[in-house]
Amino acid sequence: MWSFLGLLTVLQNILPTQLLSFLHSVYESLQEFFSQYSYFEIPEFNGYCGIDVNDLYRHVNLYLNSINSSTTCCRLTLSRSKSSNKISYTLAPNHTVNDTFKGHHLSWTHQVETVQDSLDEKRSFTLKLPKRHRMILLDPYLEHVTTRAEEFERVSRERRLFTNNGHGSFESGWSSVPFRHPSTFDTLALEPELNKQLTDDLTAFSEGKEFYHKIGRAWKRGYLLHGPPGSGKSSLIAAMANFLCYDVYDLELSKVSDNSELRALLIQTTSRSIIVIEDIDCSIDLTGDRVTKNRRLPSMAKNSRHGHDNGEDNGRVTLSGLLNFTDGLWSCCGEERVIIFTTNHRDTVDPALIRCGRMDVHVSLDTCGMHAFKTLVKNYLGVDSHVLFDVVESCIRSGGGLTPAQIGEILLRNRRNADVAIKAVISAMQAKILGTDMDIIEGSMEYDDMAKSPDSLDRGSTDSPPEKKRRERSNSWESKAKFLVRLKSLTKSESGRRGI
Repeated sequence: MWSFLGLLTVLQNILPTQLLSFLHSVYESLQEFFSQYSYFEIPEFNGYCGIDVNDLYRHVNLYLNSINSSTTCCRLTLSRSKSSNKISYTLAPNHTVNDTFKGHHLSWTHQVETVQDSLDEKRSFTLKLPKRHRMILLDPYLEHVTTRAEEFERVSRERRLFTNNGHGSFESGWSSVPFRHPSTFDTLALEPELNKQLTDDLTAFSEGKEFYHKIGRAWKRGYLLHGPPGSGKSSLIAAMANFLCYDVYDLELSKVSDNSELRALLIQTTSRSIIVIEDIDCSIDLTGDRVTKNRRLPSMAKNSRHGHDNGEDNGRVTLSGLLNFTDGLWSCCGEERVIIFTTNHRDTVDPALIRCGRMDVHVSLDTCGMHAFKTLVKNYLGVDSHVLFDVVESCIRSGGGLTPAQIGEILLRNRRNADVAIKAVISAMQAKILGTDMDIIEGSMEYDDMAKSPDSLDRGSTDSPPEKKRRERSNSWESKAKFLVRLKSLTKSESGRRGI
């Protein structure tokens, strides 16, 4: 053996370089001819300059993370970046992980070589697959790797919450912070039917790339969330973002100077994102009656002839600009995006903004039903059932429903005692049925306690104006208190008949 190695060394020093290269190529050809496998190398960079990153290399790395290669490889390199909360791993240098595709066995090897006279490393992945089926397997398998890698990247990456900073015409008009809102469809105070409709619609949208391309429509979806304050519009947006694993762009129209800046902001948004415009009826003056505006056009033209230009639409976002943002040509600058408008008063929104094709789904959020109330009680108090649930249901049927924010505040304030918390909610519901604010009830109760004290008996007619006001408020409450007592007795009798 030593003699043979010595002969090879002598031949390398004697034979010309061209002949050695030829012999090496012949050896590799013979090895490839007799081998049952084909090998494909995927370097980290394209070309030889080491600048252009090979996107396929990144996809392979993500794919190997997604298939949990830790079960088939004994040595991995662990890492965690600042932009993600999850630990990722890659194959250790010169180690192999096995995979299967359509019944065939394949393997990936992570090749790492040190560049001579340098501290840099040359990294690549080598794919090994059966030679007989390489033409059938290669393209479908690489497409499978890319699809799986993109899905894994979407789910595992840290989501961001963006807001426009008033400089949309520059390189970046958005600033961002990590989006870590805990709201999900499991914790939302929604009725089961609405919950299922929304999740099914979002799932169909996220999986509808080919369908949207086939029918010739931009891959986007519009939602209009309307309801009273505290009905859960913002929480629903956060739950949608967590469900889809999308970034959120909170667009504040008051910071946008004109339509050009609005288009610049839209171009800078990424695919797989939710673009939100909250309180669309209050953002800027573009949801008013357009007929009234048209009536003012003659007077505006007259003023312009006399040199008085009011500049109402100059340098501002117009209705046409916003419509082009939601459903025009510029709405196609990106894919897989959800546009959400919210409003407390749907009737005040211009019909052109919310027609079909712009806002595809209208979601009405109102006071809590019984199922939504039970969800809140479960979230805040950890209680699945309670003897007073029937009383709550009676109050809801009688028109005493409260918004999720109102119920959540009461439960949060009394979360240490479930009985006290639910009774407080019932009192608030009964006060709503009577048309009385809870502040009035608490004020009258304070006055009753004060009237029973000895000091209050000596005041006579020397009451101060605030005390007189409280006394008058208490007198107005006396007639309603009788009805409140009667309502409580009715709910108690009803619960008694049900065996509570």
